[in-house]
Amino acid sequence: MEILLQLVISGIALGMIYAVIAFGYQLTFATSGTLNFGQGEALMLGALVGLSLVGTIHGGPYMSYWLMIPLVILFGAIQGMVVEWLGVRPALRIKSEFGWIMSTIALAIIFKNVAENIWGKDVLPFPSPLSSKPFQVLGANVQPMQMAVVAGALAIMAAVEIFNRKSIYGKAVVATANDRGAAGLMGINTGMVITFSYALSSATAAFAGALIAPLTLTSATMGASLGLKAFAVAIIGGLTSGLGAIVGGVILGVCETTAGYYISTGYKDVPGLVLLLLVLAVKPAGLFGKAAIKKV
Repeated sequence: MEILLQLVISGIALGMIYAVIAFGYQLTFATSGTLNFGQGEALMLGALVGLSLVGTIHGGPYMSYWLMIPLVILFGAIQGMVVEWLGVRPALRIKSEFGWIMSTIALAIIFKNVAENIWGKDVLPFPSPLSSKPFQVLGANVQPMQMAVVAGALAIMAAVEIFNRKSIYGKAVVATANDRGAAGLMGINTGMVITFSYALSSATAAFAGALIAPLTLTSATMGASLGLKAFAVAIIGGLTSGLGAIVGGVILGVCETTAGYYISTGYKDVPGLVLLLLVLAVKPAGLFGKAAIKKV
């Protein structure tokens, strides 16, 4: 029983990272109907930039882990704006239905290559700000950083939701998400809202990278797998539901950890992907998503 609880706790921590990245997919999809297929690279860059600030790789450390977090979030926001300016805005301007897909994938490859040239291709350890000594929860060993990952992921998603509901700028985002054409007629600069959604999306992913890095090894290749799995989470939970991102992330994370232990590490990805196929077959809009109704 203790082993199962251990696996579930580890799966929840992993799943919350998937949920934060999936939440970023939802932000851009809601405002522009597009997705940044370089979300994983935003996470990777956040982790590596954070490592340069708190690690010894580039002559550091230059600051503490907690002071590094706001800078990583700012860096992620700037990176997201660059993606929107270069990859998404031109496609939306010419109403290219699929141009933004190839553009965001191309930018992801560019970011990965830049990262390999700056930080190298080797995996690098990330110093943990918390003690590595685990504590007991019902017989299971839990690392303090795992709890920090869960708390941080929930906090950043809650902060974005509160911002959208309570601030005037957040309400502009919500209005654009509900009806971009009507929002434009009401005087809302929908172009700026879309840019902001991409900035916010990449900022959350960069934050997730700095959050999960102390539990894993960082590298220029770490983002591709995480971004792809988070996209699966977004589909499972629904691209229109924040709750769906959390539930989908937890489901996929727990499926991976339990399957890796009870079946084989070589099959740890299979149960989650089988679930993805089932959801697409039975409920294409996702577990908590709403099917779009188009008027003709």
